Amino acid sequence: MKNLSIIVAIASNYAIGKNNDLLWHISEDLKHFKKITLGHPVIMGKKTFESLPIRPLPGRENIVLTDVAGETIPGCTMVYSIPQILTLCKNKEDCFVIGGSSVYKQFLQFAETLYITWVHKAFEADVFFPEISEKKWQITETEKHHSEENNFDFSFVIYKRKK
Repeated sequence: MKNLSIIVAIASNYAIGKNNDLLWHISEDLKHFKKITLGHPVIMGKKTFESLPIRPLPGRENIVLTDVAGETIPGCTMVYSIPQILTLCKNKEDCFVIGGSSVYKQFLQFAETLYITWVHKAFEADVFFPEISEKKWQITETEKHHSEENNFDFSFVIYKRKK
């Protein structure tokens, strides 16, 4: 695989969701997500797939990780293990892991790039992203923004795995 990336929006306390939903709605972040992932495979768990307002995500190969053997979802590629996903993505230019929490944790060790929208505010949540170690990751790009609709700041940050 050329590049396995994770794309996620994270609050300052590493919160990413509550009750199988996002904690905020930031129009600029949704546009950013679409721009980065369009035309590329997106990897997600079944709960994340079910939480999407439009499914499958258009313009992307939707790869859904499930533990229910033989399960099918129209318009999706179903996979049942991490090695199966790694094999499937081996010859693809870029694959993006888009959630949820347990899928992020399982794939963090394989990722080369993190596309993180840091929301500069703490939120009450029931799912969190693992802590990002400065020993393993290096910031290569930061773009700061302010959300008028939510009245908080956020940043698009790209991390590359240190060699």
